[in-house]
Amino acid sequence: MASPPEYKPLVLLQRLARLLLGSENPAGAIYGIIVIAALLAAESGEHDSYLDAVASALIATALYWLAHAYAELLGGRLAARKRLTPAALARALAHDWPIARGAALPLAALVIAWVAGATQRVGVAAGLWSAVASLIVFELLAGVRARASGRELALDAGVGAAMGVAIIAMKIVLH
Repeated sequence: MASPPEYKPLVLLQRLARLLLGSENPAGAIYGIIVIAALLAAESGEHDSYLDAVASALIATALYWLAHAYAELLGGRLAARKRLTPAALARALAHDWPIARGAALPLAALVIAWVAGATQRVGVAAGLWSAVASLIVFELLAGVRARASGRELALDAGVGAAMGVAIIAMKIVLH
């Protein structure tokens, strides 16, 4: 007798999460989402071009990825009194690459809006809201994977929503 089919949307969501978050450093991908969300929250969408918005998001992503890898590597070297080696640098950069991967989702929403002909203000909002939705969805996915109760899933959603509200509050305060 065949086992019952898995719930398709959940399976697709888990595959998307695995693609974006990976398994080696999912926290890095979450950082990437939050960094781009904060950048988009600071964007007005009125004075810069789409190209400027995408370029600044790419530069911020690269800088955050490099800064995080560098800080972890240098901090570890200072604590352990180790020399810098190309292999250690490559390991640190590879370990923190999920930061860039996480930034891809809100950045993709921004680029899709640009290609679709939406105003830049709409594109920035699409990127920002995709980041907020991602945080909530990934919180819920973490709860589902952990076989959380209904109350625990509500807490998961609430924590993700609270992070989203903080990002939206930043947008409101800055504009």
